[in-house]
Amino acid sequence: MPSLAISSERLSKLYRLGVIGTGTLHDDFERWWARVRGLPDPTLKVDAVHRPGHGAMWALKDISFDLPEGATLGIIGSNGAGKSTLLKVLSRITAPTEGCVRLRGRVASLLEVGTGFHPELTGRENVYLNGTILGMRKTEVARKFDEIVAFAEVEPFIDTPVKRYSSGMHVRLAFAVAAHLDPDVLIVDEVLAVGDVAFQKRCVGKMQDLTSSQHRTVLFVSHNMASIKALCSRAMLLDHGRLVADGDVDQAVAKYIDRQQPAATGVIPDNHPVIGTGEVRLRSVTILASSGEPVSELYLGQPFRIVFVVEALKDVKDAVFEVDISTLDGTYVTTSLSVDGTRAPIPLAPGLHTVCLDLDVVLLADHYSIDLGVHHSGPPWTMDFVRRTLDFHVLNVSESGGDRYFFDVKRGFVRPQGRWHVSAGPERT
Repeated sequence: MPSLAISSERLSKLYRLGVIGTGTLHDDFERWWARVRGLPDPTLKVDAVHRPGHGAMWALKDISFDLPEGATLGIIGSNGAGKSTLLKVLSRITAPTEGCVRLRGRVASLLEVGTGFHPELTGRENVYLNGTILGMRKTEVARKFDEIVAFAEVEPFIDTPVKRYSSGMHVRLAFAVAAHLDPDVLIVDEVLAVGDVAFQKRCVGKMQDLTSSQHRTVLFVSHNMASIKALCSRAMLLDHGRLVADGDVDQAVAKYIDRQQPAATGVIPDNHPVIGTGEVRLRSVTILASSGEPVSELYLGQPFRIVFVVEALKDVKDAVFEVDISTLDGTYVTTSLSVDGTRAPIPLAPGLHTVCLDLDVVLLADHYSIDLGVHHSGPPWTMDFVRRTLDFHVLNVSESGGDRYFFDVKRGFVRPQGRWHVSAGPERT
């Protein structure tokens, strides 16, 4: 029976809402005196009504699990479910409020772009620095150095300060260091979404190699359910800091999808990671029914319009817009580009612009997600790209109430509107 790599017992993390420091000597002394006497914090009211600046919240509550060596655990859940907090506790970046966790061996974590990198140092210097932080000797880092740089594909820039790196170069180098320095436990957050598709495939391949041939343990957080299914032997679903499912990957993913509550409008945060040059930024997206009302659920065969707002930060002569629709497990269903049908790129003046797309496609009943992109018509190509800007649901019933699945069979994701012809007699050539 394999040894345990991680053992968590009733792990909990409490965060105070609002400003941590009171700014008064009296309150600070009261808090210190309460700690000395073993009493609760007199200024902290747990489970109080959450008025702005008051109360506290449990980011994690009673999380217990055991993970054997060589396992790959996927951690899934909506934004705010506690996934990143759990990884920070496991990485020893923050201490738990209650409970305990035991980890066996060396832990390498990649929780955000450029974790552990100093912006003024070169890529070469940061490889050695980060390797030392992870507990490696200089000779060990030197032995792996060429392999790390080759995996990250940053050879021409390895002696350039990392402050001049793009976010994609940051994450490629950071992942390469973490994955190639022989960690016993590798912890990876959603940062791989910053990389391109080819790099993501290499990362998944590297993590599979770590678990299959080297028997390392991997914890992987992602909103891409296809990656979770492909990589993980087990999945945990978190919701508001609590563990609601742990075990079979397909069952956990199905439960996660069923718990989604799609909204009619998705507001894209101003500080979302920039994948591209940033000359044009994506701001929001809405799905409109044929009546013009924002919706999050569509009837089978119901026409709909995707409307999104972009902000041009400078003059752009050749904008190309992209809309991708995928299922929530990461399977791409369809892609539409504004240049389809030999249409010309679109010039954009500085300021806000509204983009509309009417899709001539019948989606079958399922949960779907929209990715958005805006590109140049040539190099350097992408200006901004955001995955999973908005989720929506297509119902298994038409607007009139009739079931459009005539034989109650669902194959694929779209229903083409074909033209059928039947004629008497043998086939005519």
